[in-house]
Amino acid sequence: MQFTHNTLPEPIRIQSVDLLNKHLAAAIDLQAQLKQAHWNVRGPGFMAIHELFDTVATEVAEIADQMAERAGGLGGTAFGTVQVAAKRSFLIPYPLGVAGVAEHVFAVSASLAAFSQAAREAIVISTAYGDADTADLFTEVSRGIDRQLWFVESHAVPHATPAAVTVAA
Repeated sequence: MQFTHNTLPEPIRIQSVDLLNKHLAAAIDLQAQLKQAHWNVRGPGFMAIHELFDTVATEVAEIADQMAERAGGLGGTAFGTVQVAAKRSFLIPYPLGVAGVAEHVFAVSASLAAFSQAAREAIVISTAYGDADTADLFTEVSRGIDRQLWFVESHAVPHATPAAVTVAA
């Protein structure tokens, strides 16, 4: 750890930096998955999905930056190389060879949902450590990723469930 005047006790800062680095690796992986989808999507609605994936990738890059800067601000080191991300990401690997819009929307949605779920878990963990600011960052991350998930899933073909089906009177 680097010297800092940050008043959080060092044991809390160490735990938070570790948690942030875990999610930084996944954020870098998620951004790369989005670029993979952006570069390879084909089919009806191509341009809208192509641009959407690029926009979401930019949002995820901003999230990665915030996590890395928080780790640095706590006196830690952000481990943000591609090699580290490849070793430490908790996301499932993105399916290569996918081309269709529906397949990419499904794969991207699954990765966004997994990342958001992990951010919600990190809220609880960092709160338990006693680091409210890192918990707040993860709250922003969760909210932002859920919003991006909504945008992506809005391009999926809706599936009617029995409870969602209504009968006209």
